[in-house]
Amino acid sequence: MGFFSRLFRIKEQDPDSQDTTWAMEDNGSELVLDAEYAATLMTEIDIDAAIASHEGWRLQLQDMVNHRSQEVMRPERVCRDDRCDLGRWLYGTGRVRLGHYPAFGMLVARHKYFHQQAAEVVTLFQAGEQQKAVQLLNSSCRHASNQVLLLLKELKRGLGR
Repeated sequence: MGFFSRLFRIKEQDPDSQDTTWAMEDNGSELVLDAEYAATLMTEIDIDAAIASHEGWRLQLQDMVNHRSQEVMRPERVCRDDRCDLGRWLYGTGRVRLGHYPAFGMLVARHKYFHQQAAEVVTLFQAGEQQKAVQLLNSSCRHASNQVLLLLKELKRGLGR
């Protein structure tokens, strides 16, 4: 059984549920792909860049709620999980190459949920509800972000990079 099919006990969790979580001991870091296929995947997505970009989203949100940024974020754009580099890969080549693995669906769902939560943080902040925005950022938004980062790091490790 490969990395994505063993990564989480998917049968016990609904990947679309905002309450879905996992424990580190559920992690099965084995990606059973031949070296050529893994190398092809690595040319199609720069996982390090995806991780850095995703971490950048978190920092932008943190800067916004702490009044350290003049950038005006638009919730209707932030919520689009298919517009960032990772999202384009997830809905394109990634789905073609890895979409049959159950945990790939988990990655897509967690990424989408992160964008929804990030958009809600922006909406709350722009409505003058800074405390609620900070609370959301530090709870479900951070949790979804951590899950996306964990999945990306496990994917990278599983591909031998």
